[in-house]
Amino acid sequence: MQRCPWCEGFDLYRHYHDTEWGVPQRDDRALFELINLEGAQAGLSWSTVLKKRETYRAAFDQFDPEKIARYDAAKVAELLADPGIVRNRLKVAATIGNAQAYLALQSKGQNFGQFVWQFVGGEPLQHGRKSMAEVPAQTTESDTMSKALKKAGFKFVGTTICYAFMQASGMVNDHLVSCHRHAPLAK
Repeated sequence: MQRCPWCEGFDLYRHYHDTEWGVPQRDDRALFELINLEGAQAGLSWSTVLKKRETYRAAFDQFDPEKIARYDAAKVAELLADPGIVRNRLKVAATIGNAQAYLALQSKGQNFGQFVWQFVGGEPLQHGRKSMAEVPAQTTESDTMSKALKKAGFKFVGTTICYAFMQASGMVNDHLVSCHRHAPLAK
């Protein structure tokens, strides 16, 4: 079975590639979790964050925006002492701010899933990439998403993070055409 070469190395990575990466995700909470994990990954490898994902879920109350938005200094100190997450004060603060921004969107009647999917017209963009060299780090769509998320108050949502988020959440199909996941996700 042929896979995208980036996922080779260990079973958890291959499983993530085969079952989650590039599968269209429209659930608001799952998308909120993913945008925050992508932000936590900034400057690190995705495999680092993937290995810590379950600890992140426990530490951040299953990515419940209402709970996260109310975190106080004691909770921040607890998070910064947790070796199971990336202990970066700016990234922790960004997750709290992102929860507040998420709730602000909701209070205006804006569904987070609809908000982020608007940048691809509501349907996955299908790419026919043949090599990893063809896969960009950012696109016009990720540039636009990044600007809109920042305007809405989100942090750690630069254009490269947004493009990785778009790939992971299935907004774009960047599985190589030789990968066994490309064709099923192109349907």
